[in-house]
Amino acid sequence: MDESRKAIRTATVILILLVAAVGVYYLFIADRGKPPVFTEKAAGTEKSVLEEKTPAGPGEETSVTLSPDETDAPLRGRAGEVSANPVFTKWLLTKDLLRRFVAAVDAIANGQSPRTQADFIHLSGPFAALTRGGATYLDPSSYARYDVVADVLESMSPAACARLYRDFQAPLRQAYKDLGYPQGDFHATLLRAIVEILRTPIVEKPIILEKKVASYVMSDSNLEGLTAPQKHMLRMGPENVQLIQAKLRELALALGFADGQLPKPRTYFPAR
Repeated sequence: MDESRKAIRTATVILILLVAAVGVYYLFIADRGKPPVFTEKAAGTEKSVLEEKTPAGPGEETSVTLSPDETDAPLRGRAGEVSANPVFTKWLLTKDLLRRFVAAVDAIANGQSPRTQADFIHLSGPFAALTRGGATYLDPSSYARYDVVADVLESMSPAACARLYRDFQAPLRQAYKDLGYPQGDFHATLLRAIVEILRTPIVEKPIILEKKVASYVMSDSNLEGLTAPQKHMLRMGPENVQLIQAKLRELALALGFADGQLPKPRTYFPAR
């Protein structure tokens, strides 16, 4: 993928499709450890993000009053408003789009992996590690596996995604209730999921791994202590993380969230 194109692109297919991006996370490093504290941010800054008032929501739906199980065809019918990318169109052939979206958002908001909801996304090539100077690293060449996802996200219109989200409020609320949240606020849960992804640090140095019995873990305890969705993001590489976060920020603003509710990008340098 041309580097100049990557530099000017500003993510989740699941946070954006519905509403998407985060269904891209596959083959993640095992989750363990406590959530890290990044010293480059002032104490209390991150907490204030969710303490601010959540927007009232996107307003009442305009016309879609179908049940969640009846929304696949209408969503596919409006796909052209969101993106003309053929890969995006292929992804939309998956069944239960709206329920997958709601379940993925809920998983991410709670720090859990959305990989089950995104099983329609297939990456080229396996996860790779390399050994250099007696240490094992996450192989940067494997970041390219996610370029197809970045291409799809680049093609999406945040304004069109926001309109789609607004128009499907009734089935979205019902799908969220069906997950076991009869009094829940899906709009607030969506904000929590967006914040979860935006809190992922941009790691500019090579990530050192340690081999366990059946997987690798990150040597840096701050990185290994990240949540599952955030560690999925690290697998995509720092450039793709920046692209996804920029696109997701555009989407959040289009949905009516305030800029002050969204964490700012931050760079993290591993201890070794």
